Amino acid sequence: MLAVQLQRHARPDLACAAVEVPDPGAPGPGEAVVAIRAAAINPADLLIFEGRYPGPEELPAFVGIEGAGEVLAVGEGVDLAPGDHVLSLGRANWAEKVKAEASQFMRVPKSLAWRDAAQLKANPPSAHLMLSQYVDLQPGDWVVQNAANSAVGRHVIRFARARGLKTANIVRRRPLIEELTAFGADVVVTDEGDIAAKIRDAAGAEAPIRLGIDAIGGVATSILADCLSDGGTVVNYGFISGEACRMTPYHTVIHGLTLTGFWLVGYMRSTPRFEIEAMYAEMARAFEDGVLVSPVEAEYTLEQATEALAHAHAESRGGKILLTPNGAL
Repeated sequence: MLAVQLQRHARPDLACAAVEVPDPGAPGPGEAVVAIRAAAINPADLLIFEGRYPGPEELPAFVGIEGAGEVLAVGEGVDLAPGDHVLSLGRANWAEKVKAEASQFMRVPKSLAWRDAAQLKANPPSAHLMLSQYVDLQPGDWVVQNAANSAVGRHVIRFARARGLKTANIVRRRPLIEELTAFGADVVVTDEGDIAAKIRDAAGAEAPIRLGIDAIGGVATSILADCLSDGGTVVNYGFISGEACRMTPYHTVIHGLTLTGFWLVGYMRSTPRFEIEAMYAEMARAFEDGVLVSPVEAEYTLEQATEALAHAHAESRGGKILLTPNGAL
């Protein structure tokens, strides 16, 4: 069977290759074998391949943060059944089949489309948790974010709208202003000129902008801080710039702002299983109810992995790039 292997740190399409590996065989006690039907390529995957994000310590290594599929077989003592649809919580999911301890799989509704299940693991809970865990936001409060056209950014817009929150969104391309406004954003500005002034003018001088969500780091963190009301919080979750987050004593001392970080891996490690199951059930419902909408631009087989990674690494995409290890969806 085929699996995608990270062979060296480089540009993503040069770092990885699909290789032949032995079939995983029958599951042992406590194990399950899952056929991966769909997997999204996320920015964190690309940063791992470039050596700019925590990933495998030794190479070559099998990779892929996302993966959703169908249970093929289970071993003794497993509370799953062949035919169940699951997320794989491991980080080596870009393969035709995955065998692991059953605890590494999370059942999802069979009614959930594979294209949505393929994107369920990382981005929706990140958006949900950053909106929920750091600031006690009330209807009418504002959230400001950069990288607003990313999957996380789009989920923030939709979750915020469902809660009666307002969003101010920073993007790089002017055509995204109209697109994200139609998607549910309240304010969209490009990352040029006095960004904080543009957002304040649009939201209102006294608007309670209490939370900033930062995917970039560097000076972008400082720009978000400039937008916040006194006592607000910036949550950094991304490494896009490769630079340290910047905030000044003017932000922290004079305006009482806080900078903190979010990493979904840390949340998963410290949270009881039943809470994680409930959270993913909520995320699945959000897709099925239309609260979350995440477009897919293209799908590729594992044989086309390098082409898929080149596409995912390109700028100005209009949706997620998916791998479909067992054929078209």
